[in-house]
Amino acid sequence: MRVGLYPGTFDPITLGHLDIIRRAASLVDKLVIGVAINRDKGPLFSLEERVALIEEECASLSRETGVQIVVHPFENLLIDCARDVGAGIIVRGLRAVADFEYEYQMVGMNRQLDSEVETVFMMADAQHQAIASKLVKEIARLHGDVSKFVTPRVNSELIARFK
Repeated sequence: MRVGLYPGTFDPITLGHLDIIRRAASLVDKLVIGVAINRDKGPLFSLEERVALIEEECASLSRETGVQIVVHPFENLLIDCARDVGAGIIVRGLRAVADFEYEYQMVGMNRQLDSEVETVFMMADAQHQAIASKLVKEIARLHGDVSKFVTPRVNSELIARFK
């Protein structure tokens, strides 16, 4: 069984994330969405809220693709998380060249830690390349319309959060 791990903070999950999840599902038999517990980032949504939103948004994708999609919170090294869930592939989404430089360094380090785990880069679809969770939160905080960047459910949660 080919198991892939798509890690991130997902605060909140965006249409860009969902695009990568949909496309990554075509590469594996099981896709684990690794939700990073990153206390330094000070997420807007709690871990429980992020997990619930991801599970809700991915349920239909799992049915549509026939691929098991599970959500797995983690706070350890990414490579250790990959081992924990049995992933042989780490999926990383890229939006711009700046993303690549950081990701390139991460791949080098992860290969040193475990050469059996491959990293696959997926470019965000052109219509989603500008979407960043940080910017979505900022627009929502200032009462701007983020409905082009997130699902209706996530949009409702952002509106409620910033009322």
